[in-house]
Amino acid sequence: MPTVAADLRYPIGNYEPKPFSIPQKVEWLADIKFLPLHLENAILNLDEAQLHTPYREEGWTVHQLVHHVADSHMNAYIRFKLGLTEDNPTIKPYEEKLWAETHDVQKLPVNISITLLHALHARWFEALKYVTDDEWNNRTVFHPEHKKTMRLWYLLGMYAWHGKHHVAHITSLRERMKW
Repeated sequence: MPTVAADLRYPIGNYEPKPFSIPQKVEWLADIKFLPLHLENAILNLDEAQLHTPYREEGWTVHQLVHHVADSHMNAYIRFKLGLTEDNPTIKPYEEKLWAETHDVQKLPVNISITLLHALHARWFEALKYVTDDEWNNRTVFHPEHKKTMRLWYLLGMYAWHGKHHVAHITSLRERMKW
């Protein structure tokens, strides 16, 4: 029986929201805390040609992925801060595909975004570890593009997944290419 090819777009599957629980909160907070280290390890010893290899056909290069994670998580940090300090604020969507093509992404080495992610995630984790269980479940933001109110709990899971999702893009590429 032939095996079904894995979907290279979603190497760990789609984000699946989970009900609030203390063990899940601990896991997702650790995902936020350690993402910069996991991403840095995923790109360790890749040369320029490898960094400029798309993780899949018509996908972003590893170089673009690293910068995308920094862009995305800067936005996420701001979204959380808004959600913690305002009543159901409207968050700003952005054109991530266009951001991945800007000059800073094209010109700057990935270590710039890795360094940024280490500092950003230290701040983000420090802010998140004091969020109360009540706040996880009752503080919200409004996403106008999706026309949806999202609990901070949902966002925590989504961004924990997002980091692992992109690390898996890189590690699965490395496995396929035998790097």
